[in-house]
Amino acid sequence: MSKTDRTQAHVFVSGKVQGVYFRATTRDTASEKGVDGWVRNLRDGRVEAVFEGPEDDVAAMVEFCHEGSPAARVDDVEVEYGDPEGHEGFEVRR
Repeated sequence: MSKTDRTQAHVFVSGKVQGVYFRATTRDTASEKGVDGWVRNLRDGRVEAVFEGPEDDVAAMVEFCHEGSPAARVDDVEVEYGDPEGHEGFEVRR
């Protein structure tokens, strides 16, 4: 796949999204889809994530963020699209 087939989504998720396995579920889902990037909790209670990969797979991860883990309650998802930075693998950041 050429680099031009890849896209990046920078996502901020608000609601009850910390302490509900949101990051772990995001990591597992991204790994299943072969999407690169990272996810972390923010001090203001939101979760921030970056997804890189084929457009369809990145779109599926953004869609996932509207639901999140089974225990999560998502109130809002903000997304900014841009050019991939070349992340490899998917990690949970502290």
